[in-house]
Amino acid sequence: MNGIKLRGTGRCVPANTVTNDDLSRLVDTNDEWITARTGIRSRYRCEKETLTELCVSAARDALHMAGITPADIGVCIVATVSADTVVPAAACLLQRALGLPEDTPCFDLNAACTGFVYALHTMECLLNASPRKFGLVVGAEALSKVVDWTDRGTCILFGDGAAAAVVECREGWPSIGAVLGSRGDDVLLRLPGLGRGEPNVLSMEGTQVFKFAVETVPACMDATLKKAGLTPADIDFFVFHQANARIIDLAVRKYRIPPEKYYKNIDRYGNTAAASVPLVLSELVEQGRVGPGSRLLLTAFGGGLTWGGAVLEMA
Repeated sequence: MNGIKLRGTGRCVPANTVTNDDLSRLVDTNDEWITARTGIRSRYRCEKETLTELCVSAARDALHMAGITPADIGVCIVATVSADTVVPAAACLLQRALGLPEDTPCFDLNAACTGFVYALHTMECLLNASPRKFGLVVGAEALSKVVDWTDRGTCILFGDGAAAAVVECREGWPSIGAVLGSRGDDVLLRLPGLGRGEPNVLSMEGTQVFKFAVETVPACMDATLKKAGLTPADIDFFVFHQANARIIDLAVRKYRIPPEKYYKNIDRYGNTAAASVPLVLSELVEQGRVGPGSRLLLTAFGGGLTWGGAVLEMA
């Protein structure tokens, strides 16, 4: 199978920022407590913006950076659990807004916080069968509309935002070698959805999810490196899902990753679920910390429970 590489990135966040001090006026918490346990200081919250609008803006920036037009896109996937509507999918609304060709497969993918990595693997498979070899992958969440703002255990964690990536499939390029997994669980991290007769808000067993992540992240990294035939020294940059700064710190210590080879932006975004990994990618590209030829190890975990890793190169 021909592989994919990253051609362009873009991102968009809401105008409104919610700080830890803001949350202390809603629930019994404070900035010191939140920062010490999560690394989060603020997060973005949609007020007037829709998830679709965030997706469109991020996608346009990614297309511009890649130097291509909507007519070049062969597949469009939006990874999200919080689309504006169940039907039509966010990807279909994105197709209309951007003017993607009508023979472009467009759909949403729900693997929670691992959604972007799942979508990259799915994109690689589909582009191999597409006559147009560019794909648009968007990770986007408006989690503020499904957060219980009276629950201090969850409302402090999540934020809104969108980030997009344009990838290209070309003969002779290495596969991203994605390693994906799931462990079905409807208790530890749950969003009921429609017709359940219960409030459609996020609930989470924080301690158990933390233990799952601490176990899963290194196992996923090991499996991804083994599949790719690489060692940590072969990786130019490690891109972690931004769920909790302490989880990232544990992985950094285990693999002895130097500061110049990993990045944390959780302090400004919180946990943006499927948008988390591409938001990091977008900032890294913009800052010039990665560029053509860079080899990135992506790792994510989330509700489902799900996890995933991939080795993505910059074109």
